[in-house]
Amino acid sequence: MYPTAQALARTYSDREYPDPWQKVLDYRRVREYAAEHPNHGRTRVGSALELPPSRVRGWLDGGMPDSVRGIQTAIGHGWIDPDEATTAAFVDLLAHVLAGGSINDTFVPAITVDDSVATDEVRSVFEALGVDILTRNGEVDNRATEVVPAADASVLGRCLVAIGAPVGEKAGLDSFPQVVWDVPKPVRESFVRIYVGHRALTYETKDTRVIQEDRSRAYLDALRDVLADVTGEPVSVGDGRVTVSAAAARRLAKPDRTGSVPSSSPPK
Repeated sequence: MYPTAQALARTYSDREYPDPWQKVLDYRRVREYAAEHPNHGRTRVGSALELPPSRVRGWLDGGMPDSVRGIQTAIGHGWIDPDEATTAAFVDLLAHVLAGGSINDTFVPAITVDDSVATDEVRSVFEALGVDILTRNGEVDNRATEVVPAADASVLGRCLVAIGAPVGEKAGLDSFPQVVWDVPKPVRESFVRIYVGHRALTYETKDTRVIQEDRSRAYLDALRDVLADVTGEPVSVGDGRVTVSAAAARRLAKPDRTGSVPSSSPPK
């Protein structure tokens, strides 16, 4: 399941390797060879593995590529090839990022919290991934309050990018993360509820909700398809917006105490 070590490695840029994953593989080859031949120096190791001795030296002396360090951190948290519960938490956090957050150019994810999406709701998602949170701008006028990871933030952000989250500006975003379709339907339902909670406009006189997004038509079509799949009710796209019908919106009401979704009430 997502994310994989390979996908995480490829979020790192590298001047020596067109494919950063190959650097991880070369590092592993060097360490394995050195363990089997502890008396061989950098020249012999490099010659045996067809790698520059200057590159080998750092790895023999305890140096480690950033990508390898990031993979090790992710493995320590259970983020690489995660179990079902961790995967579900990743998909929830992905929904928060896409609908109400961002990942900056240093790969730190930040989620905006307000009256619609509470800090505790976001905290629970981070905690499910084994990370505490920090809040920022809470006392700053005219600035949105944001929740960020308290530790290993950039590695977590890279894991999110590895499963389809964008870095930086989301306007015009073309691709909708495939992971949303690959997970079980209950996880997809949670994704949709989080997304709608962040983005959907409400009306006093009707149950219909509207998501206004500066995204590509392909992205909006995919979002409509996910909403329709989860609710089984009409959802439409037009004029840069996704319109969630009243019936679909009622299907997205929070589950009752038994965990089931309430049946639709009579339309208004």
